[in-house]
Amino acid sequence: MSARRVLTTLGLILALAATLTPPVLAAPARPNEGRAQYYVSLGDSLSVGIQPDATGASQPSDVGYADQVYGALLPAMPRLQLVKLGCSGETTQTMIEGGICAYEKGSQLDEAVAFLRTHRPFVKLVTIDIGADDLLPCAGETTVDLACVQSAFDQVPGRLFQILRALRQAAGPDVPIVAINYYNPLVAAWLQGGAGQELALQSASLLGEFNAMLRAIYGLFSVPVGDVAAAFDSADFSTIVVVPGLGPVPQNVALVCGLTWMCVFPPQGPNVHPTADGYGVISEVILGVLPQSDGKRR
Repeated sequence: MSARRVLTTLGLILALAATLTPPVLAAPARPNEGRAQYYVSLGDSLSVGIQPDATGASQPSDVGYADQVYGALLPAMPRLQLVKLGCSGETTQTMIEGGICAYEKGSQLDEAVAFLRTHRPFVKLVTIDIGADDLLPCAGETTVDLACVQSAFDQVPGRLFQILRALRQAAGPDVPIVAINYYNPLVAAWLQGGAGQELALQSASLLGEFNAMLRAIYGLFSVPVGDVAAAFDSADFSTIVVVPGLGPVPQNVALVCGLTWMCVFPPQGPNVHPTADGYGVISEVILGVLPQSDGKRR
């Protein structure tokens, strides 16, 4: 990213921060031991656990990170219910405006806000991942559309700020909101040699900058960010490992091949989504940053 783009993005973040005002909060409700409790999952295809079926078509599943986080929390919170409001293909723009998935309230954000306002005393966790589908369309088979990337860097901060402000105002100050950043499925292009390796390196650099921007926006709302990119070693091209069937490859390529469908033969692959094991890695990252009741991270 050029110095000009860095300064522009940082300037926008600071300008957004200056507009922050305390949310209007409802008085805390009395606890009701008989009521259901809720974990609300928001975002794009990762939040609904997309998996390719035998024909290669992407389908929602019950092995996504939200399902696995829910399963880990349930023994200690037996009244917890999982509410999955995510939408495959959702961008920051469509999350606000709607247009991909059908919602009674018109958009995922409006649906989430209505649910949070109605159930505020009983919501125990909100997770969110959004922004990947603003950036992924910028990548071709061997090249990156830098004008498209610039547009994502220009547009995502303001939209994500709007999303988080609405969620925090609806949820109140005490409901944990936890986000994740993104691994890089495009490092699988390394296996193509030449131009593919150039794409892998370029995409890793751009995604690192994009994840840093996401973290900065989430930080304005004190939203902890699970470092999925680190869990997938997304920037590690220097550590070489031997993978059966592939030979010696960089660590990030090995992990993407092992934890996603990117290196699977058609019709199921290549597909950018995690396997069940890959979603398990993401769920562990989220569980690792969940605030505890004493205010400390796990």
